[in-house]
Amino acid sequence: MAIIETEATLHEAHRDNHTHRDVSGGWLRPAVFGAMDGLVSNLALMTGVAGGAVSHRTIVITGLAGLAAGAFSMAAGEYTSVASQRELVEAELDVERRELRKHPKDEERELAELYQARGVEPGLAREVARQLSEDPEQALEIHAREELGIDPGDLPSPTVAAVSSFGSFALGALLPVLPYLLGATALWPALLLAFLGLFACGAIVARVTAKSWWYSGLRQLALGGAAAGVTYALGTLFGTAVG
Repeated sequence: MAIIETEATLHEAHRDNHTHRDVSGGWLRPAVFGAMDGLVSNLALMTGVAGGAVSHRTIVITGLAGLAAGAFSMAAGEYTSVASQRELVEAELDVERRELRKHPKDEERELAELYQARGVEPGLAREVARQLSEDPEQALEIHAREELGIDPGDLPSPTVAAVSSFGSFALGALLPVLPYLLGATALWPALLLAFLGLFACGAIVARVTAKSWWYSGLRQLALGGAAAGVTYALGTLFGTAVG
């Protein structure tokens, strides 16, 4: 009895503690990176224009134009990319579906061989493959997972990808423009808010990495700050040359 209780306790402890980090990132990773992209690109654009000693009205127009152009570009690119990927996957699924219909025994044998290659006893592998192949849709799902590495029931949506990319990019790009929209006439409030946003984005990214939140935040702050500094210097240089 003591042995059984000990094993049960260990099983419960293993179940409670055996958790893994979300290595794929789920929705968090693309959302944060989209916002970060919008923030860095629009901040760099605005500081580059500000370096040319233009009016704050010009900076605001530049920031809003950069927000709109970048968000629509990201949405269009993401839609096209995901749609093309989905069409390719669906074409491959059609090929696999035809093979299952025309050569069911060959596909069943192929599945059994795959399990055998992974260490399953040959007789058991053939029996598992036979049972799984009785349902055509289940067979298609298993072959797609094993051969293509995809889940036919969980294909990405081009519309969702486009809308989320548009929203996250626009949100990030809005940060450096927001102080101007609220009445600021100098660059430093926009820089301050943008740098806070960069640090926050970097800290959030730490949730899907093994780095500490402060390291990830400071790293992103340094990269975004470098981009803003370089474009400001270039804007100053070009503004002087043009002037």
